[in-house]
Amino acid sequence: MKPTQRALLVIDVQNEYFDGKLRITHPPVTQSLPNILLAMDTANAHGMPIAVVQHSAGSGAPIFADGSHGWALHADVAKRHFSHRVEKQKASAFTGTGLASWLQAHDVSTLSIVGYMTHNCNAATIFEASHAGFEVEFLHDAAGSLPYANDAGTASAEEIHRVMSVVFHSNFAAVLSTQQWLQALQSGSKPSKDNVFSSNQRALG
Repeated sequence: MKPTQRALLVIDVQNEYFDGKLRITHPPVTQSLPNILLAMDTANAHGMPIAVVQHSAGSGAPIFADGSHGWALHADVAKRHFSHRVEKQKASAFTGTGLASWLQAHDVSTLSIVGYMTHNCNAATIFEASHAGFEVEFLHDAAGSLPYANDAGTASAEEIHRVMSVVFHSNFAAVLSTQQWLQALQSGSKPSKDNVFSSNQRALG
């Protein structure tokens, strides 16, 4: 495997998150979408393989119904060049798809992840990628969350996105801004994640 071979994974940038029933609120899509598009344009300029992931919930589902407006990729993503398209039914882009085989065929060892949602499909994909031995980068300002309330309690979109980003960086992925990612591409540097012990000790110190 080529240790610096990256692929950009664009997860679920679908209309449901913009004008549908699951509207992303933090960071606002007015911030995250331009960063997603910038990452795609930069990846294409660097000859980096790009996989676009699209979630499908089946026909007649209340969200992401196959063939619906909410299911469709955002027009600005759909019109850009990408190397591979993944359709999934579970949160992780690896589950029930050929993504792992495609990454292996392209000698990819590092996954740069953008898209939605930070705490759900991004999280499931990041955890699985990390466990499978990939180096993972998460562009926190090219992603987003929405608020929740259920029997376990309530959490704002900002809380969910912030806490998940901290958790990712503690063990599973290097968390960085889009600009930091662009600088790493230009310099050839490798962003690094933290570790659980050091993250905990800083909080205690």
